[in-house]
Amino acid sequence: MARSRIRYECGACGYQSPKWLGRCPDCKEWNTLVEAMPPPADPTAGSIRARGERSLTEAAPVPITEVGNAVEDARVVTGIEEFDRILGGGLVRGSITLVGGEPGVGKSTLLLQAAMSVASAGNAVLYASGEESKAQVSERARRLGVPSDQLFIQAETDLGRILAASDKLDPQVVVLDSVQTVFVAELGGTIGNVSQVREVTSRLVQHAKSTGRVVLVVGHVTKGGQLAGPRTLEHLVDTVIYFEGGSHPPYRVLRSEKNRFGATGELGLFEMAESGLKSVSEPSGVLLRDRAEGRPGTVVTASMEGSRPLLIEVQSLVAPGFPGSVRRSALGVDAGRLAMLVAVLAKADYVLHDQDIFVNVVGGLRITETAADLAVAAAVVSSLMGKAIGSDWLVLGEVGLTGEVRQVARLGRRLEEARRHGFCRALLPRLPEAHPIPDGLTCFEAGSLEQAMQLLFEA
Repeated sequence: MARSRIRYECGACGYQSPKWLGRCPDCKEWNTLVEAMPPPADPTAGSIRARGERSLTEAAPVPITEVGNAVEDARVVTGIEEFDRILGGGLVRGSITLVGGEPGVGKSTLLLQAAMSVASAGNAVLYASGEESKAQVSERARRLGVPSDQLFIQAETDLGRILAASDKLDPQVVVLDSVQTVFVAELGGTIGNVSQVREVTSRLVQHAKSTGRVVLVVGHVTKGGQLAGPRTLEHLVDTVIYFEGGSHPPYRVLRSEKNRFGATGELGLFEMAESGLKSVSEPSGVLLRDRAEGRPGTVVTASMEGSRPLLIEVQSLVAPGFPGSVRRSALGVDAGRLAMLVAVLAKADYVLHDQDIFVNVVGGLRITETAADLAVAAAVVSSLMGKAIGSDWLVLGEVGLTGEVRQVARLGRRLEEARRHGFCRALLPRLPEAHPIPDGLTCFEAGSLEQAMQLLFEA
C-alpha cells in the first residue's frame, strides 16, 4: 500500500502546498502553513463532510410556506440569562455553537454551568472532555452546585467513541471540551492539526443536523486572538461566541460574532464568583459603580453592543513626554482612531505633540463603533487642561477629519439608558428636527469639535 504523502495547509485560508512555505501565496499571511495528512483512500473511511452534505442535499424539496418556524419552537433554555439572550433566546436543536476564548477565561465553567442547568430540568446532557479526567470535571461541577444524575461525563479524545456514546444516551445537549484535543482515528496527523480540527468539526455538524441534538464546542484562541485551527472552522458552525476578559477579575464579556438564529454583536457581562459565573443583568450600573467623580480625564459615553445600549466610562491620562518619543496607548479603543483624534485636536490648537497620551475603557470592554469619538476627545482634553467633566454629562458623537461632529445611530435608546441611570446633560451632534428627548435630560448640540469643547469646559 502506498504511503500517504504529507502536504501543508494554510490555517487561515485552506491553501494546500506539497512543501512548507513561510508565506501563504493565496492569503499572504505569514507562518500559517502547517503539516496536514491527506484523508484515507478508502471511501468508507474518508471525510464524512462530503457524504453529509450529499445526504442533506438529497432530501426532497418542500414549499417554504410548509416549513414553519421550527427554530423558535426548538429552543433549549440554559437558564443562564446572559447566555440565553446572546443566543437569541436559547440553544436551537440541531445547531452547533463554538465558544472561543483565552485559557482561564471561563469557557469550560460557562458550558459546564449550562450543562448542569439543562440536566437539572430533566434533560440528558453528555459532557465529553479531552482535557480533564472524570474526577476533575466532577469536582468542578460540585463547586458550581449540585450536579444532576442526567449529566453524563466522558473523558475521551476519540471522536468516534464520543459520537457512539451520544447515540447510545440520546442526550438533548452534547458538550465537547475542546475541539483541539479530539481526533478522528482513521485520519492521519497529530491531534489539533488543521485537517483533524476541520474533520472533527465537520462530523460534529453532521451529528447535530442528523440527530437534532444541540452541540456545544470549546475552541482555544491563538496569541492574535483568533480561533486556533483553520478559518473554515467558523464557517462550519452555526454560532460563534467569544469569551473575553482573560484571567483578570472581576468581569468577563461574552460576545457573539456569528449567529444564524439571532442577532450578531450581542454582548453579555458575567462576574466570576466562587460559585461560578454570575450573569450581570444591569451592566451599565455595574460598570459605573466605582467611578471616581470630580477628576479630570474621565467621561461617560453610550455604546451599542448588539441591541443593548451600555454606559461606559472612558478615561484618559495626558502627561509630559520626551520630545521625539511620545507614547500613544489605547486600551479598549482602536489605536488608529486615537491617533486620528489626536491629530484633529492638534488642528484645533490643543498642544499634544510633546505629551504622552493614554486612553482606557473601564471594565476591560472594547468600543468598536465611532460614536465614542467625541467622548475620547473630551477625556483627552479634560486631562490636558486639568478640568473635570461633570458626572452628570453623557458625551456622544462621531468626529470627522475636519473636526465636524456627526450623528450616531439609535440615539434614542442611548439617551433613554442615560436618563434611566440619572444623567441630566448630554453633549450630542446636531439633532434632526423634532427628535424626541427623554424627560429630565437636557441636550446640548455641537456641530464641531471646538464648539463641543466650549460647551463642556466653558459653560
